[in-house]
Amino acid sequence: MLVTIGEFARRSHLSLKALRLYERQGLLRPASVDPSNGYRRYHEDQLADARLIALLRRLDLPLAEVARVMAADDRAAVLAAYWARVEQRFAVQRDLAAHLHVVLTGGKGLLEMYEVQLRDVPEQVVLTEQRHVLQPELVEWMTAAMSRVEKAAAEAGGVSGAPFAIYHGEVNEDGDGPVEVCVPIAAQPAPSTVPARVEPAHREAYVRLKNREVEYPQILSAYDAVAAWIKEQGLTEAGSPREVYWADCDAAGPDDEVCDIAWPVK
Repeated sequence: MLVTIGEFARRSHLSLKALRLYERQGLLRPASVDPSNGYRRYHEDQLADARLIALLRRLDLPLAEVARVMAADDRAAVLAAYWARVEQRFAVQRDLAAHLHVVLTGGKGLLEMYEVQLRDVPEQVVLTEQRHVLQPELVEWMTAAMSRVEKAAAEAGGVSGAPFAIYHGEVNEDGDGPVEVCVPIAAQPAPSTVPARVEPAHREAYVRLKNREVEYPQILSAYDAVAAWIKEQGLTEAGSPREVYWADCDAAGPDDEVCDIAWPVK
């Protein structure tokens, strides 16, 4: 049964303006358009889709995302995937807001955000690659460098521990480190194609971060928290800070623990 656009708008909870927009976008076209006067009529069977579109828009889905849901064979799966991305973005923004609060209050509440712990790290032989790099290029370079060094480690008998990156200098839009990617190996001698060195045994203070907490710049709060804790405990920094990677950030969920921010101490 066909109904007028006014009746369809009333029953679908969509405005006339919205219906005309969705027609132009190809989301919801009238079942018929009178060529003489342009009157639009919709079929009652279209009400379910119209009401779904109205609900999706109440979730603030962009029209492109609404179209993706409506065109999918498994609409529930597409919506679930989109909402997971939204929740991850909100989680990252929440952590950024916490970081900004610390910045704006001069460090207030910093130590309450993280649980800092101590551990002993044994001596390790590591393969390394080092470079001066600014923050905007950091992730791209580090991903490629880690892949190269891990490949060399596999040829040397395999990776024997968690890879890590040492920041020998500050890395931001102006500071370029340098940064050293390190992959522990068990076998010796090391391959000649990649530099190797001994990372001395040491004690370090660290915090473990969830995947959503490693975003820049909020990750800086974790560094600040470890540094503040070291000072509060009467310890002394005994080396450069580093990030220790326990999991693949790309494969992990937003709340999975993936990385430690660590600082050698004495």
